[in-house]
Amino acid sequence: MAGQSDPDLSIFTAPEVEFLAEDELVEIVPNMRMEALHMICGDFGPFMPQIAVKVPLWLAVALKKRGKCAIRPPEWMSVERLTQVCEAERESPREFQPLPFHYIEISRLLFDHAHDDIPNLYMVRSLIEDIRNVRFHKVETGLETISGRTHAVKLKNLSAMEVNIVRPFVVRALQAFYKHDSPEMIQQPEASASKRSQVVDRVPRRDLRPR
Repeated sequence: MAGQSDPDLSIFTAPEVEFLAEDELVEIVPNMRMEALHMICGDFGPFMPQIAVKVPLWLAVALKKRGKCAIRPPEWMSVERLTQVCEAERESPREFQPLPFHYIEISRLLFDHAHDDIPNLYMVRSLIEDIRNVRFHKVETGLETISGRTHAVKLKNLSAMEVNIVRPFVVRALQAFYKHDSPEMIQQPEASASKRSQVVDRVPRRDLRPR
């Protein structure tokens, strides 16, 4: 219907993508004692002081806000690992390095709620920002290569937030090229003209006689 957007081209907001990322598991170190929590998404705990346990990110943030635990940053958030990823991203203009699907959202949530648990916080934040910039530049460069002969675009190892931003532009670009460059679309005017001429030929002809 007019006025409605194509649902296939809709994108999530950043908070919505973060909401999906909150189910990712992270490791916490409790400073309290508590029985196991039995939830729809699974059982977590029991919780013992100074004994690490894995919980969903949303639960880790909730406990952290109440001063009940410390959150251990994932291994990929170390300066050493991020430096390797950043260098590899710059050296491979057409490839994306494997990172967690929600690396942007996870890092943002930890920066906001567990910054005191992240060693070398400013360096980690800077490296992740550099990685994001390099990857988005690759995406932009890749989109410039789309032509009428492109039937699909394969971007391996993109993250959730990157896919969410890029997907509508890629789909619209392919649709536009298909609409304007499709042989069927090009041949349609000729076919219509041919049909019109056939209709004219079928009309009985009458001799023109002077009055």
